[in-house]
Amino acid sequence: MNGYFTAQDCSLENFKALISEQLDPETLRFASDVQLNIPIYTAVDISDALANPNERQAIMAEWAYVLGHTSGVVLLKNAIKDPHAVDQATKCFEQIIEEERATTSGGDHFGERGANDRIWNSLQKLCLRDPSLFARYFASPAIAAISEAWLGPWWQMTTQVNVVRPGGKAQVCHRDYHLGFMTPEQAQAFPAHIHQLSPTLTLQGAIAHCDMPLESGPTKLLPNSQRYGPGYLAALLPEFREVFEASHVQMPLEKGDGVFFNPAIFHAAGDNISTDIHRMANLMQIGSAMGRTLEQIDRAAMVRSLFPAMRDLELAGAERAAAIGAAAEGYPFPTNLDTDPPLGGLASESQAELLGRALVENMNDSDFEAAMEDNLTRRLP
Repeated sequence: MNGYFTAQDCSLENFKALISEQLDPETLRFASDVQLNIPIYTAVDISDALANPNERQAIMAEWAYVLGHTSGVVLLKNAIKDPHAVDQATKCFEQIIEEERATTSGGDHFGERGANDRIWNSLQKLCLRDPSLFARYFASPAIAAISEAWLGPWWQMTTQVNVVRPGGKAQVCHRDYHLGFMTPEQAQAFPAHIHQLSPTLTLQGAIAHCDMPLESGPTKLLPNSQRYGPGYLAALLPEFREVFEASHVQMPLEKGDGVFFNPAIFHAAGDNISTDIHRMANLMQIGSAMGRTLEQIDRAAMVRSLFPAMRDLELAGAERAAAIGAAAEGYPFPTNLDTDPPLGGLASESQAELLGRALVENMNDSDFEAAMEDNLTRRLP
């Protein structure tokens, strides 16, 4: 091990051995059932335990064990306890979809553009449109507890609605945010310990807004795959994707159910081969509070000040990259995916990439200011 993963580190034999491991139900105190290597919990059955501080911690420890050290997936029945709130939120989301169809670009991750309906930042849009409904919808101690189980206190919720119509095609196998939103070259640039860290910064979830039988294409999941070290590279290799397609499992969901999983699980939305089910899920990417710097920095002001100086200095190569890295925002997230969608890739141009491009192209001051303003404006909420 040289401290970095490459495609040559990806062993199909080791991967197959890992995903063949079975979860022992006897190790789980609070699960009501285990199916297809996925433990099932019913929110109403654990509500009393969640109200008891000691029991709540025990449940969270069990969930963290599942998410990190065994199958990596938890199915939470009736995660949203108010079914009327789910129905009302569905109507609200349908209205937003109709309003946005004529104006949004339709950019999406891991799926064919235009093959589904997507609401970016459904969290904020629901809250501002109907705050009372928002409060009823998210008044779920179980969702709060599983978020804290994986991320600790002060987690941050984000959500995106996805609707896959009858005939909608499956996504390709992938891992998720953070490293899962990078190209192989970008992911390989991060040391191996960051590959291990990345999954601990996000919890993936999905709330079913309709009943999802198997023919509607609920998420395809490969239990245990989150524990495979070089998996961010392996998930992109054809031979590993073949194993995923041959070995994945799917769990039917009922309206209000939630499936929560480690973002490093190999997964993909399934084919909707139904004739009449418009599969709607409110996808959750819940983030750790710890993915932040100590100070608030006005990096846009720094970049504006730095550009003419660096142009005059004519720095190049590693020296230029080092100076840019110290000043500019190198990561394209968070952003406003309505106005700054991932067209042509997994992410838009970062501030650092813009500064580097401006220097290579020898932009004049007015062109650079226009490009900076566009880059900043597109990211505003």
